[in-house]
Amino acid sequence: MKYNLSKIQKFISKNVEFFLLFTLIVFAIFSTQIYNFNKKNTMRNFINLTNNIYFQKSLEHIFNNLQPKYKIIEHTISKGESFNSILNSYKISNKEVKKINTALSKIKYSKRLRVNQVIKFKIDQTGDKKIVYLLYPVSKTKKIEITRDLEKNIFSNRELITNLNKRIVFKEGKITHSLYKTATNLEIPINLIIEFARVYGFQVDFQRDIRKNDSFQILYEVFEDDSKKIFETGNIIFADLILRDQSNSLYYFKDKKSEGHYDISGKSIKKALMKTPINGARLSSSFGMRKHPIDGFTKMHRGTDFAAPKGTPIMASGDGVIVRAKWCGGGGNCIKIKHNSTYSTVYAHMHKFAPGMSPGRRVKQGQVIGYVGSTGKSTGPHLHYEVIENGKRINSQTLKLPSGKILKGKDRELFEINRIKLDVLKSELILGLK
Repeated sequence: MKYNLSKIQKFISKNVEFFLLFTLIVFAIFSTQIYNFNKKNTMRNFINLTNNIYFQKSLEHIFNNLQPKYKIIEHTISKGESFNSILNSYKISNKEVKKINTALSKIKYSKRLRVNQVIKFKIDQTGDKKIVYLLYPVSKTKKIEITRDLEKNIFSNRELITNLNKRIVFKEGKITHSLYKTATNLEIPINLIIEFARVYGFQVDFQRDIRKNDSFQILYEVFEDDSKKIFETGNIIFADLILRDQSNSLYYFKDKKSEGHYDISGKSIKKALMKTPINGARLSSSFGMRKHPIDGFTKMHRGTDFAAPKGTPIMASGDGVIVRAKWCGGGGNCIKIKHNSTYSTVYAHMHKFAPGMSPGRRVKQGQVIGYVGSTGKSTGPHLHYEVIENGKRINSQTLKLPSGKILKGKDRELFEINRIKLDVLKSELILGLK
């Protein structure tokens, strides 16, 4: 026995490194087995714990207390969105959406959502998401407010109306670069600048008739709340475009039969077609023979080109019906409007159409139908504008059209009274008396 033990000791002493390595391997295997065994037990216990209904309720209670009970959302409406899809996007159930629609249906309102309007609502995040408050915009001045009674779980609603006050604003400026730039520097709303151009577009070529240091005056309506916040604009009630020291005053007049802008003699400035369907543009190519900038050969140019920055609004030069609004080959994006049995107009190379412009759509004179671009055969952003008379393209810049109606009798008397009042009002605003 002693001999065997002595042999073992000698073997170990000669192979110490091997023996230590062997011992380490055995220890590692044993430790791994114990770890895996404990890991399986721990995982099994963890799964049992997480599946425990009391543990789950406790976690839910903890997390509900960690996050705010209510969440307030202000959602800006995008194109193509519906009221239901907006609520669903915030994980509001269909059952809850139906309740909200039922509450809204008790008030007569337009269900059509307007892009960039804001819907505000408050969500109770405990359990199934519930809406406790909603503010639905009907118009700039009218909203529907819905409030939930949490105890009875029913909705109450009411209309919120913002009372607006009308104020008359007077602005005047000297044209240094363009009418558009001067007017925007004076903070005149864009829609009124377009309307100003539309009104004078019957008699003024904004590219050739306006000179540096010409000037203008404008009286227009704004509607604001008690805190002086402007909600919308009204009519241009007086305008004057002073070209080379010559006044071109126009007065807004409205009665049962006549509405529009009239000159000092009571003659309407409205004609069948506007002289220029775009503001702030430069005449870059006139009607007639020219060398085509892309094709390279001389050919007849059967329209008028107005160079303008990309995105500049393009107006319908007269009342009519759109008969074409699509890609027109070399003309790029183009629109054709039939005004009556005699006249049609074409607008080509558009960057894009205004919303809703499609065949069959009726448009009003001065309405924005699209925006300047450089689509099709084009070397830069511009509008190619054509006037077609009885099927033949003619020079829009030399077209002579009859003037509008002339006020007579009682209408003329009412117009004169209105004109004098506007002149007095303008003088008072200039002197700071109003």
